[in-house]
Amino acid sequence: MADPDRREAMFYTPMDESKVRCGLCNHYCTILDGKTGICGVRLNEGGRLYTLVYGKAAATGIDPVEKKPLYHFHPGSSTYSISTVGCNFRCRNCQNYEISQMPRDHNRIFGENLPPEDVVEAAKRYRCDSISYTYTEPTIFYEYAYETARIASKQGLKNIFVTNGYISEEALKTVKPYLDAANIDLKSFSDSFYRENCGARLKPVLDSIRLHRELGIWVEVTTLIIPTMNDSEDELRSIAGFIKSVGEEIPWHVSQFYPMYRLLDLPRTPVSTLKKARRIGLDVGLRYVYVGNVPGDEGENTYCYNCGERLIRRFGYEILENKIVDSKCPKCGVEIDGVEI
Repeated sequence: MADPDRREAMFYTPMDESKVRCGLCNHYCTILDGKTGICGVRLNEGGRLYTLVYGKAAATGIDPVEKKPLYHFHPGSSTYSISTVGCNFRCRNCQNYEISQMPRDHNRIFGENLPPEDVVEAAKRYRCDSISYTYTEPTIFYEYAYETARIASKQGLKNIFVTNGYISEEALKTVKPYLDAANIDLKSFSDSFYRENCGARLKPVLDSIRLHRELGIWVEVTTLIIPTMNDSEDELRSIAGFIKSVGEEIPWHVSQFYPMYRLLDLPRTPVSTLKKARRIGLDVGLRYVYVGNVPGDEGENTYCYNCGERLIRRFGYEILENKIVDSKCPKCGVEIDGVEI
């Protein structure tokens, strides 16, 4: 296997004076010789761009697919999760900052040598139906994820991105043949929120959500609701309205914030706020809205959007009951949206 520290990157254009323009995500970084892009894991050496994290797994795990969260994609199945260090966002509330912000905060890259073939074999060994590229942002370890997904797809495994949605159009269209599902964070409906809290912009995320669906990738959307920052009724209604404009069948997960990393001065999200968000989403016309991080809440369950029958009963990430038959509600016969649901 080639040296994982020096795997040439995809999606870049050489420029004058040994600079390169990275085309992997919507930052489109111009990177000077000897420097890295915003993600901290793509290095320009003499006018050639290299990924520093190919085959370097910083975290692995076996998760229920509901933890991604995906509630309408192979529910009840296990997924093999992998990540490397690095991220192209700098969210102040990052829950995995120890690995996502490691290159930026500590100028360090680490990870276990785990080639794509070994990832696929591990997923099969643990009887997982899919591989999830998660914990940090899969876009920044694209070459690693792409090769793993290509091999996995040939062996009957599904592939999932848990992503901030900042991937470039070219990169998404390239991985599309092997990418089956994505949970995309829609962190806010405010560009200033994205700029100030994440170091990014809103519009590319909205465009990405639309493109994922247009390409036929199963999409679910998550919003972490942060008190005083993105929890107003107007903003929640705007987020729900946007998702409905893309597709009323797209599940929306509204999750509870708790203080983390550099955003420690705000309280946990009240459950009442999550319930309000769920009501707003349903009122706007979304078929499925879920409350996250509150085990036992009724908002964890899947209900028929047509007759209201409770179809899947959950506690946390565990399915306690699934009454869906042949992807249909047993009471009214309407088809329930999803993949092998």
